[in-house]
Formats: sequence, C-alpha cells, structure tokens
Amino acid sequence: MRPRRFLPAGPLKGRIRVPGDKSISHRSIMLGALAVGETRVTGLLEGEDVLATAAAMRAMGASVERLESGEWVINGVGVGALLQPGAPLDMGNSGTSTRLLMGLIASHPITATFTGDASLSKRPMGRVIDPLSDMGAIFEASEGGRLPLILKGASPAVPITYRLPVASAQVKSAILLAGLNTPGITTVIEPVPTRDHSERMLRGFGAELTVETDAEGARVISIRGEAELKPQTIEVPGDPSSAAFFIVAALVVPGSEVLIENVGLNPTRAGIVEVLRLMGGSIEEVNPREVGGEPVADLLVRHSALKGIDVDPAIVPSMVDEFPALFVAASLAEGVTTTTGLDELRVKESDRISVMAAALTAAGAAVRETEDGLVITGTGGQPLPGSQGAIATHLDHRIAMSMAIAGIASRSGVEVDDTRPIATSFPVFEAMLDELAA
Repeated sequence: MRPRRFLPAGPLKGRIRVPGDKSISHRSIMLGALAVGETRVTGLLEGEDVLATAAAMRAMGASVERLESGEWVINGVGVGALLQPGAPLDMGNSGTSTRLLMGLIASHPITATFTGDASLSKRPMGRVIDPLSDMGAIFEASEGGRLPLILKGASPAVPITYRLPVASAQVKSAILLAGLNTPGITTVIEPVPTRDHSERMLRGFGAELTVETDAEGARVISIRGEAELKPQTIEVPGDPSSAAFFIVAALVVPGSEVLIENVGLNPTRAGIVEVLRLMGGSIEEVNPREVGGEPVADLLVRHSALKGIDVDPAIVPSMVDEFPALFVAASLAEGVTTTTGLDELRVKESDRISVMAAALTAAGAAVRETEDGLVITGTGGQPLPGSQGAIATHLDHRIAMSMAIAGIASRSGVEVDDTRPIATSFPVFEAMLDELAA
C-alpha cells in the first residue's frame, strides 16, 4: 500500500488539462479493433483500466500501438473476426472493460475467460449476463455472477429487445456491442437516459443505429447487425469525472481560480457541473466547441460560497461517478445537502455510500447514511478538522481522490490509506494537484 497525507493547501491557481475521457477511450479502442483499417486516437486516457481494454483487443487479434507522439494507432480485424484469446483476459479493476467486452465477445464464435483484481471480483455481472444469455451466449460464472467467469459466444447470436431494469450505460453498451455481429435488429429500451457515448461512436464508425422516444418517454435504441465499421480519427475530450475533483477543489479552497481545459460536456455526463452551479459554484464555460461529435469547453472555476441543496434523483445517471466528489463539496457548504436514488453507488468499485460516509465522518464532517444516499450538514465554508488515522479507501480510485480533496480543504490534513488505485483512471492526479497548490 502507498499511503499519503494530503495537507491543507493555499489557493489553487493555474491551468490544467485532465486526461482523456475514460468512457470514450475504452470505446475508441474496442470499435477501432472491430473496424477494418487504421483508426487513430489522440488524447486517449492511459490509465490502467483503458490499458486493460487495449491488452484484451490485442489478445483477440487487433493491433493497438502507442506512437512516441502520444497518438494511438489501431488496426482492426473487422466485426465477426475476433480471434480466440490464448490466455485469460485480465480486466484489472475495470468494470467498464469487463461488461463491454462481454458484450463484444457474446456474438463471436470464441470462448474467453475474464479475471480481475479483488475489487472487480466482488462486482455483480448478472445484469450483463442475463441479456447476453438471451442472445445465446453461455456463461460459467463464479458465485453471484461474479469474476472469474468463462463466456462462450453465440454464432449466430439472436437479436433481442431488452428493457433495462436499472439505468446502466454499461449494460446498454454491452447489448449494442453484441448486436454489432448479430443478424437482424437488436433493441435496447432505456426508461432513464444514461451516457450516450456508445450511440454517438457507433454511428461515427458507420453502424446503422437509430434512437427514438416511445409514448412513455423511454429512449428506444436499435442497431442493425452484421455491421461493417469504418476506421476513424478520434480526439478524446477531457474526462468530466476526472475534472470533477479539480472543480470541487477550486470551489472549496479559498482564493482559488483554476482553468480546466478541454472538458467533455456531453449532457448525459455533465450533471456535476449543473448541481455545483445550483449550490452557488462559479463555473464558467470558456470557448465552447464540438470535438468528434462531443460538446467540449474550458471551465474557469473560482472559489465560491456553496449552499446545501436537495439533489434531484433524476440527475443521478448523468453524474453517477461524481458523487464522491460532490459529497466533499457538500461537507464544506452552508446548510444541508440531501442525496437520494443512489442505489447504483453501492455496487461500484466499493459501496461508495457507506465508504464515503465513513471517510468523511473520520475527517470531521457531519454525515448521515440512508438506504439510498447521504444527508450531509456542511461546515459553512470552514475547513474540515481532518483525520487522525488513515482513511480506508477499499481499492477505490474515486474515494482516494475525493478524500485527497477533503485533505487540502482541512485544518490538519487527511491521510489516504492507499493512493495506488488512482492510477486506474488518473495516473497524474497527485502531480497535478501538487502543481496547482504550489
């Protein structure tokens, strides 16, 4: 383990560029590996999760190489032409890699074994196994539908119409990716909208995909199988989930002013910005533009007096990964912030409701855990007292980064028990934070 005590900092000043969006990076590699020809990607997130996806696609026949310039070049094998991997696919800590690749492989005539680290091996895969089994794939999973598991793809797979029982972009994406090599029309009905990177990118690569709204307001997404994907040139925007930690840091540390460049502001992902603005946060969009079909802007964030609010549960899917950072902001706001409808947070890399409740309490915040959220009474802008011992982060990168931000906004600092998991999504986080504080 690599512990670190994050100490109170002076004002954060400067400009930064956060790494590329994790969701888009994963999908760039997967779809590039299924296109015939050369896909080129700039701004790819080079965290451990995305590198696990790259290794898996290499194991199934694609060429995925990083040039010295930092650009990535992917030479794909074509839809339907994935090769049998010669060894188990090690997914590390990445739930996205696991669930999306299960979908990709489910309609190919190959067998793959998925393994992962201790944290990933606790996460339920049943929500993906169920619809993919309906399409004809066969699974041998560990108890509770967990890793390690063996997946035998179906050839040909059977197109299905599947209504999502829970809002999950990963489940939606897994089914659509399986539909790529399934003859006929595969349809996903999404009662609550989730991030739509898969739909945008599948269309961009040439898949025949439609999105309509039914009489009840649900999104109906259909893809025509046995697709032919065309290689693309992709510029990955900055990850809003990574930017969230620095947005919160600049809002809560007095005197701060930070420009975060090139942040992806896809409306299905930008809920954190909306909620922090409702709390009184000064977040200005500079130079708004579109990059590769995704809205992007530079964000100028200034220290602000935040006020507690009741967070509308309808916004949860558009900021599901950013709640740990929001909880830190709430603990330093004036008044009470109430969050509900966060059941999904209990099955992330850790139970993020319970773990953040314990972590913030240890740092001196006033937090009450409920069945589906947290009720946080803020300090009114005063620094948190800080932690005595080390905060248990349970191998969860977002817990570690959130508590680092709590540390720089505290009186005596906050000790994080292990900073290593941060590398799964944001390898340069600590260096960037130190640079702004200096």
